Amino acid sequence: MELFYILLVLLVVTRAFGELAERLAQPALVGELVAGIALGAAAAGFPETFPILSELPDNDVFATITDLAMFFLMLYAGVEMQSEKLFQRSSASLAVALGGMIAPLGLGVALGLAFLPDTPLRLTQSLFIGVALAITAVPATVRILTDLGNLESPVGQIIVSAAVFDDILSLILLAWLTAMISGGEAPDLADLAILSGKIALFFLLSAAIGKFIFPWGGRIMSHLKIHELGISAILNGGFAFALLAEALGLHFIVGAFLAGLFFGRGTIDNETYERVSETLSAVTFGFLAPIFFASIGFHADFSVISAVPWFLALLLLSAFVGKIVGAGGAARIFGFTMNESVAIGVGMSPRGAVELVIAGIALDAGLFVSVSENDVIISNLFSAVVMMSVLTTVISPIILKLVFARL
Repeated sequence: MELFYILLVLLVVTRAFGELAERLAQPALVGELVAGIALGAAAAGFPETFPILSELPDNDVFATITDLAMFFLMLYAGVEMQSEKLFQRSSASLAVALGGMIAPLGLGVALGLAFLPDTPLRLTQSLFIGVALAITAVPATVRILTDLGNLESPVGQIIVSAAVFDDILSLILLAWLTAMISGGEAPDLADLAILSGKIALFFLLSAAIGKFIFPWGGRIMSHLKIHELGISAILNGGFAFALLAEALGLHFIVGAFLAGLFFGRGTIDNETYERVSETLSAVTFGFLAPIFFASIGFHADFSVISAVPWFLALLLLSAFVGKIVGAGGAARIFGFTMNESVAIGVGMSPRGAVELVIAGIALDAGLFVSVSENDVIISNLFSAVVMMSVLTTVISPIILKLVFARL
């Protein structure tokens, strides 16, 4: 019963706020995030009145639903995108991803070294800030582009494919950081080589399955009579690719995206493809996505604004500047216009739930333990990174809508 109560409250409130955002000429995502922030603030302020909502961030069942939402967002993005055009731009996407990681990483390390106290954990804490700024939340990016109607545009395809590359590169950064947190030193070259080998193996297997097994399965489906077999097939493909990704050390959203990408119009007949796309869209944006983005808003902690306002402001500025300069600069080199390059940089700026996972790992490892009561930045570092994650996801679609209007 608790789960039904949670889903009822979140779905009603997020849909209402999403409608309000649309009427104010903003993407529905903005309203859904604000709904989560409002519900989270109400639950935190009145825990006796909203006992179930106040415990929502620690609810394992709800966490599973948010994972399912990420899965559907990435699966839908893959189905809607054109794999041929995506692979044609792979070199530009990789360059954008690298630029969008190196610049924010450098800014984050510099910010940490400038503001954090001189302790044995200072370098690791600075690297944590850099990694937190380097990551892009692919599900949030997909939703923003979908709301703005630019998911299948050249700029939208570059943003999503670069964000997927960014997610893969983030795994190496994350492995490096977690090893430093737990053991005090970075992993050796052998460990990084093993991780890189697993990533390469995943893409080789995925390409082979998508190129040969998926079309063969599509031909078999055309002779079967089971009702709604198409949606079952794409879900099974997505689940299988997600499991393969997790088994080889990648995030499951990469597997879901590739499964959708290979499940194109060449795999199945056009009528089945359209029905599958419409079904995924209805489930994703009518049910799971609003709940997922509301869950991000629940993690907002406004006390950090008064505790370390200047540090939070610089962190947020670095989050946008790093992506615009790094990712946007790389896009400019590959021939995109100035406005398109800015759009690519802003589109790579949302952090979302991925950020919360990394912050949680660092929190559990004791990275934010203060050696002095005067270390106000250290004691608020976790909250500052989480707030940066929420704010970049709220602000990015607003800026992106303005930039796309100028294209």
